[in-house]
Amino acid sequence: MVEFTLPKKSRVKKGKSWPSPEGKRLKEFKIYRWSPDDYKNPQVDTYSVDLDKCGPMVLDAIIKIKNEQDPTLTFRRSCREGICGSCAMNIDGTNTLACTKAIDEIKGAVKIYPLPHMPVVKDLVPDLTHFYAQHRSIEPWLKTETPEPEREWLQSPEDRELLDGLYECVLCACCSTSCPSYWWNGDRYLGPAILQQAYRWLIDSRDEATGERLDNLEDPFRLYRCHTILNCTKACPKDLNPARSIAQVKKMLVERQV
Repeated sequence: MVEFTLPKKSRVKKGKSWPSPEGKRLKEFKIYRWSPDDYKNPQVDTYSVDLDKCGPMVLDAIIKIKNEQDPTLTFRRSCREGICGSCAMNIDGTNTLACTKAIDEIKGAVKIYPLPHMPVVKDLVPDLTHFYAQHRSIEPWLKTETPEPEREWLQSPEDRELLDGLYECVLCACCSTSCPSYWWNGDRYLGPAILQQAYRWLIDSRDEATGERLDNLEDPFRLYRCHTILNCTKACPKDLNPARSIAQVKKMLVERQV
């Protein structure tokens, strides 16, 4: 039987249990902690929050913990309205946005980890450097050869409607970090989030670089590592469908060969 040995300092240990506040509706939060500065194994610390004195979302509880119990707790957040993607993390086993995940939806202790299969900067903060570099590689901007108009590029309501379900992506990486193909081939496979963005520019009626964009995607790894298991669609906190977008890109590549 094959034996696997985890790298040194990779085993997650039981961490500190912080003192519980007073209150009748206490909820446990088990949060992943790791710092590159102390050379220790990652650990899971346990906190308790009085739900009667806390907002309804998981992010509210995390902010409360940082403000009142443990100022060293590190995480990303921004507007708290579900439109920036900053607070993406793994909550109760699912990749989602902490600002839109209700505490009441979770039975028992709330278990919070950083997005899976991403290098961790600290605690709940993943390193998205490679993810953003992949996004830039698809050139996510309008590319045209026609001289720029004096006022704006016009688009019919019908053409604009084709972008619905695509432009809403906030690049939170929840879908890509739910994809096994991205886990194992993330160095070359673009992943569902980036491929959905690529499709968004492919079908924009104002863009004039369709052939160039398809050439950039026609690769055994950049596109075709997708095996349509639909983890990405299930994980998307914005209820988008990256799997469909990837299938449409594959269809476009086949159609231009006919």
